[in-house]
Amino acid sequence: MTDQPSSIQEPSPLDVLRYRYQHGTNFGSIFVLEKWLTPSMYQDKADSAELAAVTGNIKAMGLDAAKQKFENHWETYISDSDLDWLANQAHCTSVRLPIGYFTLGPAYCANTPFESSAAVYENAWPAVKRLVARLTAKGIGTLLDLHALPGGANGGDHSGTNSGKAELWKSKRNLDLATRCLLFIAHEARSMDGVIGLQLVNEAEWDAQGMYGWYDSVIGQIGGIDNTLPLYISDAWNLGPAVGYTNGKNSLHAGRANPIVIDTHLYWAFSDDDKKKNPSQIANEARYKLSELDGHDGSVVDHGAAQVVIGEYSCVLTEDSWAKASASEKENLVREFGQAQTQRYQQRAGGSFFWTYRMDWMDGGEWGFKQQTNNGAITAPNNLTLSNDDVQSRIGHAQSQLDGKFQQTFGGHCNYWDSNHPGEYEHWRFESGWKLGFNDAMTFFGARANGRLPGTGGDKIGMLDIWTKKRIVESGQAGKLLWEFEQGFRQGVRDFYELAGI
Repeated sequence: MTDQPSSIQEPSPLDVLRYRYQHGTNFGSIFVLEKWLTPSMYQDKADSAELAAVTGNIKAMGLDAAKQKFENHWETYISDSDLDWLANQAHCTSVRLPIGYFTLGPAYCANTPFESSAAVYENAWPAVKRLVARLTAKGIGTLLDLHALPGGANGGDHSGTNSGKAELWKSKRNLDLATRCLLFIAHEARSMDGVIGLQLVNEAEWDAQGMYGWYDSVIGQIGGIDNTLPLYISDAWNLGPAVGYTNGKNSLHAGRANPIVIDTHLYWAFSDDDKKKNPSQIANEARYKLSELDGHDGSVVDHGAAQVVIGEYSCVLTEDSWAKASASEKENLVREFGQAQTQRYQQRAGGSFFWTYRMDWMDGGEWGFKQQTNNGAITAPNNLTLSNDDVQSRIGHAQSQLDGKFQQTFGGHCNYWDSNHPGEYEHWRFESGWKLGFNDAMTFFGARANGRLPGTGGDKIGMLDIWTKKRIVESGQAGKLLWEFEQGFRQGVRDFYELAGI
């Protein structure tokens, strides 16, 4: 393998939106309704899924009035003051936005349970685009999450119906429609500002038959439309195999292919096993999550990139767990649990999205991002809370120390390898990697303060594994000493953060 010409460019505002650490929340029950969150969208005795809501409303008030009710919900349920709070108080970088195949309009409802109510969804996709644009104007990116797939990727009512079955995986017709939906969204996203990624499926059922083969097919087809769009996959509640799969997808052999991110969900509110634990035990468990990444990230040259986000989490525990603690301690224990989660995710993941932001019963208790942010259980990374003046001053300090820091780091690298493992090296690769890593970290951190993105605060490269892979490919460097470039790049990022005090 010989070196190729470099195609490195300065990170763009879109790069920063997509590859920074994502401190986010979900916008559940806007485009994929769930009765427990938004009972106001249902007739009294209706079942709990989107299909029950739409058919019940059409029956009760007629098509035109039902359509108006749904359109009003899509347009107004998230207010401008909500967006201001998310940007300025919660310091959100992004929102995970669940949508359904029906959200894409009547053409995607044909021969599905939504066929008879398809007209309600004529203006649903334009409403998605308007919400994404409103978020983008606040400097908040959007992860488009195909949450409800034809037939259901799981048996939950958040798949759109109350069938209780996961009928996506064994049906070619359903898989073909799901693929058509994703290709449509990928094509549309090319002309939408602020899309940080496309999630192919939400909560695939455990051991879903043929899932990885379907991923291969869809990822290949989307790559022909836009190979820069990050694609998020469900781990089907089994993170280890998903990490191995993405190591292959994000390998250097894959070249300029779509970066693949794993979406894993972490809840302690549902299993019989979790009911046996007290709140402090669960908080301690949260502090050690994501160990499946160990040995699979941190060196793209060796094994490809592995990048994980927590697409859903909450501060909810079972009544059985709360019964193991005194009622007077509950508020402090909720805070301990939330802080344990956010600290771990900020340390080990590329982002996290709390479930959920909006419901009819604000501020949502332990399911509420607003309530848990306001009570200090969920906290943004400190770097997101800095003023733009503070960001500029930290950048100035880092730049003033750059030369000395480089000489120290570079000297240490050369001395270690030349002394302990004498041989043929190309230390210039480490130097070029270090300088690029330092500059990239500085560019991300200063993007808002320099007016390239709206808002205040400084961003870190949260998606560091897939960003590193991207930069190695763009560098054109190759060969058996490519590891020196990668080590230099990662050290340059670390050294900038040390000098900037973040």
